[in-house]
Amino acid sequence: MKKRTGVVLCGAVSPYGVRHQRRSGRVRMRGRDEGKRLGVADLGGDLGERATLVQFSSAFCAPCRATRRVLGEVAGLVPGVAHVEIDAESRLDLVRELGILRTPTVLVLDADGRVVRRAAGQPRKADVIAALGKAV
Repeated sequence: MKKRTGVVLCGAVSPYGVRHQRRSGRVRMRGRDEGKRLGVADLGGDLGERATLVQFSSAFCAPCRATRRVLGEVAGLVPGVAHVEIDAESRLDLVRELGILRTPTVLVLDADGRVVRRAAGQPRKADVIAALGKAV
């Protein structure tokens, strides 16, 4: 009987895992971000002239390190784009306000600090560059 329960449980969990893996890191617009605006006081750093990549990270997050590298490369490639990293544990007020559920989470802000795109999980470089097209 226990063996059968494991098979049923595994069959139920597998579709969730596949769906979660496919969605991880995808950059998309979410309705609840519409109209949210972040400034220098929220970020602890200056906004980029054209756009800002905001990364919420935690201390022991391996994908956060890779995301930091990708966002740094993109900010270096695209003129007027800044990369700001925020420690999620030290800014729980902002994490709750923005509905950040996991790290890394990346927000793409336009020049005025409005959230135009969001990615939960490690985004691909090409997706970040494409998302910047919506902000610039």
